[in-house]
Amino acid sequence: MFTGIIEELGQVKSALRKGSLLILSIQTDKAAQDTKVGDSIAVNGVCLTVVKKAGSVLSFELLEETAKLTNLGKASVGEKVNVERSLKVGDRLCGHFVTGHIDCLGLIRAKSHKSGNLCFEITLKSEFLKFIVPKGSVAIDGISLTVVNKHSNAFTVYVIPHTLQNTTLSFKGPSSEVNIETDILAKYNNPRIAS
Repeated sequence: MFTGIIEELGQVKSALRKGSLLILSIQTDKAAQDTKVGDSIAVNGVCLTVVKKAGSVLSFELLEETAKLTNLGKASVGEKVNVERSLKVGDRLCGHFVTGHIDCLGLIRAKSHKSGNLCFEITLKSEFLKFIVPKGSVAIDGISLTVVNKHSNAFTVYVIPHTLQNTTLSFKGPSSEVNIETDILAKYNNPRIAS
């Protein structure tokens, strides 16, 4: 379980295919300090298991389905990624409950300034859009954000400067793919949510 509060930006050191697996190695600072093999780390919101640790480089194995259904399947050397260690019992929950199980890829349709705020408009398949609730939570590349508006095939979020400076959203723009995890509470309560 994670919170959607990104701890640091990691950097992809290697992305190698080994049979049906994608071996992804990420250079980190904070995340590697108290992490051991077997621990869970969210990378761009995807819950991954550490399979190797070499200094501050953490390595992960991604199944073919994970590589296909998330933007990590297209990760390239040098690319920045959002990194968050798993939540510990007793930690403060500053974002919202994020499982690390990505629902789908979203596509940034627009990035604009509105009323002094940076606004992202993201398109989604309708089967997942039903779990997007205005004023509810959504994890975008692992970042806990609040939904501002919902449209027929998209939703919008505003991003404060601190979040922009400390996450990969500063590198994203129109046509960028982002990992989407809808709010777990919206999923469980969906039969009661009016469309």
